[in-house]
Amino acid sequence: MRTSISVALAAALFSSPAFTQQLRHGTESIPDFSGIWGHPYLFPGFEQPFSGHGPLVNKYQRKQLYDADGRPLPTTETVFVGDNNKMAADYSDPILKPPAADAVKKHGAIELSGEAAPNPSNQCWPEPLPYIFWNFGVQMLQQPDKITILYDQDHEFRQVRMNKQHPPQVTPSWYGDSIGYYEGDTLVIDTVGIKVDRPFAMMDMFGTPYSPALHVVERFRLIDYEAVKEAQDRAGKQLFRLPGPAEGWSSDPNYRGKGLQLEFTVEDEGVFTMPWAAIVTYRLVLREWPEEVCAENLHATYFARDSAAPQADRPDF
Repeated sequence: MRTSISVALAAALFSSPAFTQQLRHGTESIPDFSGIWGHPYLFPGFEQPFSGHGPLVNKYQRKQLYDADGRPLPTTETVFVGDNNKMAADYSDPILKPPAADAVKKHGAIELSGEAAPNPSNQCWPEPLPYIFWNFGVQMLQQPDKITILYDQDHEFRQVRMNKQHPPQVTPSWYGDSIGYYEGDTLVIDTVGIKVDRPFAMMDMFGTPYSPALHVVERFRLIDYEAVKEAQDRAGKQLFRLPGPAEGWSSDPNYRGKGLQLEFTVEDEGVFTMPWAAIVTYRLVLREWPEEVCAENLHATYFARDSAAPQADRPDF
């Protein structure tokens, strides 16, 4: 897998001495989120929150085979987690309004038929929020006026305007209008205006739809090793873990440095009866940043047949 040169150059720029240890914002220090962050857990990739209502839960389970560091679990230890091969959520969850419950039910029926239900990932389309948070890898390029967030899947990236306001009339876009600010040691990102009129408009891998009212708030902060380990141990009781080094998205088991934790909340009065929250916990990884081009292998991404990647009827030149 080739390494993206442009990303490598950007990473070199933002790892300069001015961006190491602590960044400066005015006269206050702000957290430094530089580095390649990864997590080893499969779909949907969202951990349950510490309290309150969380994301939808898979109705179907499989046996967990690995611990948080990728080592095989003892045969005497039996833990069942969501089955990433059957993305069928509990559509009877009271948080879902009836039309949304029906959409989740239909999505699950396709999955249970033995066919992969179409979604933004396997169809090579942009991934909306919060769907995109499933990605194994993430990088943040911090600048005073904006933050660029890179995801490992298909060159997707978002830009967050710092210390700004949403415009009175937001023009819907693939990732919405994101504004951010630092709250002590926490980066807060507020996003609205995520495009609804598009193919495969869903906010998770269970096919949950979203409406123009979708509002996502992210809170990123660095956490100590003990908190990282506790969080990923909890995740291992909910989500299936990739084996061993997890294709490079698992940290060195001996690494005791800080981790990055994303806590996000979702509100959408057109879909849900109440807000819900979830967590994604990352550790620094040693692998190079990958170049993954979904459209280079349409059949592999969708398994059964070619993906419905965006195509032009005729060439532009």
